Amino acid sequence: MKLNRLSSFAAGIFLATAISSAAYFTIGTEASKAPAQTKEDKSDSASKPSDEKMKAELESSGYVVQTTEEYNKSLQKAKKAAQEEIASNEPQKEVVNEVIINVTDGMTSIDVGRMLEQAKIVENAFQFTKEVEKKGVENRLRPGTYKITSEMTPDQVISTIFKE
Repeated sequence: MKLNRLSSFAAGIFLATAISSAAYFTIGTEASKAPAQTKEDKSDSASKPSDEKMKAELESSGYVVQTTEEYNKSLQKAKKAAQEEIASNEPQKEVVNEVIINVTDGMTSIDVGRMLEQAKIVENAFQFTKEVEKKGVENRLRPGTYKITSEMTPDQVISTIFKE
C-alpha cells in the first residue's frame, strides 16, 4: 500500500507541474509583454548629467579635462621640452681612460700599440707605431709597468714607455 500512495503522490506532483507549465507558457498577459522598468532605470536616466556639466564640475574641483588628442599633444611637448633641457643643462664630459700596461721582454711597438688601442688610449695601433718609428725609438722599448691615461698626448705616451 505504501508504494501505491507514493506513486500517487508523485503522479499528482507531476500533473500539477505540467498544468502550471502549460498555463505559464501559453497564457500571455500584456504586463508580461511590456518591457520591465524599474525605479533605478528611471532615476539613472534622469540624474545622469551631460558631458558639459560633468566637465564644468570637474574643472571647478581643480581637475584638468582634456580629450585624448589634447593629452597626447601635451605629452609630446613635455617630452620634447625635457629632452631639450637635459641636452642644454648637461655639459659634455670627456671620458678619461686610465690603463696600466705591463711591457715584457720581446714585445714590439705594434704590441704596445694594440694594447693602447684596446684600452682606447690611441685610436689606431698602426698610427701609434708610425709615430714611434718617426721618433726613432722603436728599439728602445723598456720592460715594466706603466700608467697611461687618455689625456696624455702620443708624445707623452711614447716618452713614458720608450727610452728617448
